[in-house]
Amino acid sequence: MSALPTNLLSLVAFLAAWFLFNHLIDERNSAKLEVVGLREAARISGEMLADRDENDRTRTKALNHALSEINDLRRAVDDGRKRLFVKATCSTPKPDQTSPGSVADAGTAELAADARSDYFTLRNQLALSREMILGLQDHVRRICLR
Repeated sequence: MSALPTNLLSLVAFLAAWFLFNHLIDERNSAKLEVVGLREAARISGEMLADRDENDRTRTKALNHALSEINDLRRAVDDGRKRLFVKATCSTPKPDQTSPGSVADAGTAELAADARSDYFTLRNQLALSREMILGLQDHVRRICLR
């Protein structure tokens, strides 16, 4: 009978070792799956950051181009090479409504000199707003809706 407790103790020790080994295998498999998931998340994050950076470069380049064109136009207007015309119509006065102080044909309407800086400021703001809106739309399409 003395061999029975020794065999029973050996069996219990074997079962405990087997359960511990199985538990360690499960932990290892779980860790491997987590590593795979983290690598995939890192890859996706890297792609999203690259898309974001490309979107930013594209929009910044377009904005700089638009601002450069506006500055070229501003210099051309300041130098007198170009003029800023106001799209307007003037009704021709009837002969009986013409007074000595009225002008029948005053020529093409042009933007006043003191309003030119406001015009260019508005064009700059419009270009900036346009590129910001397009950039946000691209960001939503390329990154957020992924």
